[in-house]
Formats: sequence, structure tokens, C-alpha cells
Amino acid sequence: MGKIKSLNVAAIQMSSIVGDTEENIKKTEKLIHRDIKNSVDIIILPEVWTVGWSPKHFRNSAEEIENSETISFLSRIAKKHNCWIIGGSFICKKDGHFYNTCPVLNRKGELVALYSKNHLFSYYGSDEGKYVEPGQSPVMVDIDGIKTGLTICYDIRFPEIYRAYRKAGADLLINCAAWGLKKPIPWECMTRARAVENQTYMIALTQSGLIENDEWNIGHSRIIDYKGDTIAEIKDQKEGAVTAALDFTAMYDFREKCTCLNDIRKNYEVKSV
Repeated sequence: MGKIKSLNVAAIQMSSIVGDTEENIKKTEKLIHRDIKNSVDIIILPEVWTVGWSPKHFRNSAEEIENSETISFLSRIAKKHNCWIIGGSFICKKDGHFYNTCPVLNRKGELVALYSKNHLFSYYGSDEGKYVEPGQSPVMVDIDGIKTGLTICYDIRFPEIYRAYRKAGADLLINCAAWGLKKPIPWECMTRARAVENQTYMIALTQSGLIENDEWNIGHSRIIDYKGDTIAEIKDQKEGAVTAALDFTAMYDFREKCTCLNDIRKNYEVKSV
């Protein structure tokens, strides 16, 4: 097929310090230095790792792209490790508007894409939609020949965005999250389902640790293959890297043998009786 055969990926599970971007950058760099010893093609970070999952702190941490400390840091890491960076997300300010945004940088440290979270979580006492606005479209990035679909946390509840990526040719799906400890079953089921139903690798990365006021992140980051098997994971609150080599040749062979996506109908009109 002329496509790359594999990618080595490293996803960093971490416990962010709420409201302290400077300390979170220092912590992230230490974790990367400590846990990534071998060459990797992609480093992935979790949602709002710069500020922690506390929407009331979002706007105070907001950065404009042109002078972003976060982007400068990620660029330095990309060049140092000669790898792509899926930068989790930070709060991006543009023309007076605020977004929960995932930056993507290439091996040269150049910013090549921005994806802003399409679905905002504002339930069970969380009010993300009060402080940021939703992005307007999915964003897929070509990473060394592998088309990669980007999503953030609550997006996982909307299979439509993942199917749109798959129809557009995605081979890898990524969800960067700050997922709550009290919702283990949705995290377990939906991250696996998105991989199975689209026959793609799925990287489901979430923060760990205490948020505030006895609210905790789940701390269960994992890498799932195109058949739904978990090939690497961190099951607890531990901070560090979860790594895997993704074999796309095997995935393409599986797709050729199991062509279930060809059975999708153009129309699923419901008949009520």
C-alpha cells in the first residue's frame, strides 16, 4: 500500500497542578525525560495538562498562539526527541474567544494543526461550556503517512465524529482526556468501542490524580488495537508513559479480511409502527 508499517508512541499520564501552568510544564518535562529513553515517533499529552480539569481556572491560563509558552515548550520537546507532539490540550484565546485546543507539532517543532474540542462537558457540576466555546469541525493530521483523528475527552461519547474520521481514511484515533474517576464504565466501554467499530488503533489518554475538592481523575490510560485488545495501559494513578509499537501492516491485513465497514448503509431511516 506504500504506507508506513509502524509507529512507536508514548502517551504521558500525569496529575496536573490546578491553575499552575509553569509547574505543569516542569512536571511534564521531568516525566518525559524520566520515562522516554528510546526513540519514539509520537508523544501524546492529556487534556488541559497545563491547568488541570477546573474550568473556573481556564480563562486565567489562556494563551494566544503567537506568544504561547505552551507551544514554545512543545516545540522544544519535539525537536529534542525528533518526534511528533500531540499536545493534549491547553486553553487557547483567539479574538476574545476561548477554546479547549489540541496543538500538533511535527518533528521540526513546527505547529501544523489545531483541534478545538467539539463537544463541551457541562453536567454533574462541571461547567466547561461557561468558560470556553466548542470547535467547529474535526481535524485529521497526516503523521508520517498515518492519518490521525483528534478528539478530546467528552468527544468520546459521540461515535459520529470517529466514523467521520474513519470514512476520511483515519488509521489512528486519539482521545486526550481528563476523565473523572466516578465514570469508569463509560471510559472502558467507549474507548474500546471506538477502536472496534472503526477498525483503527485508539490511544485513550487521561489525567490521573486529585483535581480538587475530593474530585479525582480516573488514571486509566491505554492503547487499544483495531480488534479492541488493550496492548498497553496504566490502570492506576501512577504518573508516567504508556508506550507501544503500532503495527499498521497487521491492521491493513485485518481490514481486508473483515470488510464490515463496506456493509454500512447509506440511509438508516427509522420506521415507527
